[in-house]
Amino acid sequence: MLLSQLPPSVPDWSAALCGAPCWQLVPEALLPAAKPHDGAWLVLFGKGLGAHHLGRLATLLASQGMEASLYPAAEQAGIPVLLLGTSRFSPELVQQLKEQVWDIDLCHLPALPTLSEPGLLVMDMDSTAIQIECIDEIACLAGVGEQVAAVTAAAMQGKLEFADSLRSRVALLEGAPVAILDEVAAKMPWMPGLQLMVDTLKQSGWKVAIASGGFTRFAGELQRALGLDAIFANELATEGALLTGQVSGRIVDAAVKAEVLQQLAAQFGILVTQTVAVGDGANDLKMMAVAGLGIAIHAKPLVRAQAAATLNHHDLEGVLCLLGALACRERRWNNH
Repeated sequence: MLLSQLPPSVPDWSAALCGAPCWQLVPEALLPAAKPHDGAWLVLFGKGLGAHHLGRLATLLASQGMEASLYPAAEQAGIPVLLLGTSRFSPELVQQLKEQVWDIDLCHLPALPTLSEPGLLVMDMDSTAIQIECIDEIACLAGVGEQVAAVTAAAMQGKLEFADSLRSRVALLEGAPVAILDEVAAKMPWMPGLQLMVDTLKQSGWKVAIASGGFTRFAGELQRALGLDAIFANELATEGALLTGQVSGRIVDAAVKAEVLQQLAAQFGILVTQTVAVGDGANDLKMMAVAGLGIAIHAKPLVRAQAAATLNHHDLEGVLCLLGALACRERRWNNH
């Protein structure tokens, strides 16, 4: 089957490929195969997903001397998803995929968590679960927006040590009224796909938590609204109706986030392979490194370069595309 002969719409591929249970991807074509590869995984997803993406991928695979099989297509949150099993995992292929520009999201992974078994997802909050950096919004209302935003940007890019940067930003809030926290919380815009992701994970028996360098006032709001299993964030110290410019207790930094993921996995009896960390900043990298799968969402270049999976074109519904992909493995083209 020439790739050029596949229908434009991925859901229509089933009829075209029902002549064989498995198909091997080679440059410009799919060849009938006896059984699919499962040494590692390639996941492709996006509204514009099509045969031309497989064509690009086939060329890269051939250059690495790798073989790949195409599993039956799926759909998550209305987004077409393709899973390919590869003969092995290749860090070189990961690098090539990240260096190229794609109009879909795709990733090459040695292993994939699955929604068919219990799991744990721990996510950052600011610019991950929600679309804003809360401290920047508080600072704007307190009249120190520009000073704080500059420090936030440097910290997220990994140019400043997180705990020090947090203390210096919070210090600028000294004397601001506590009421501005309520003002920010009332207008907190959720990341698109947040509700769908949390609901789907919980229906699948997963635990969902937040580990944030942000603040408990906002993480608590999300926990109540979404029924999250746990939240870990920083506590802004207050005196009367004013902020003191200090943080109470231990600061949730990169190391603490990683600890949180490991502690929750142990507490809930979740295998490491079934743990997922989602974030956008440099202080999420340690958490991503200890998780079974680290996912960067709309992330800084440093984080995109190091994360196992990246969401550049999708919001949190993209997490479901990745976690739902392995279900394709149970199906065959001529019997599904």
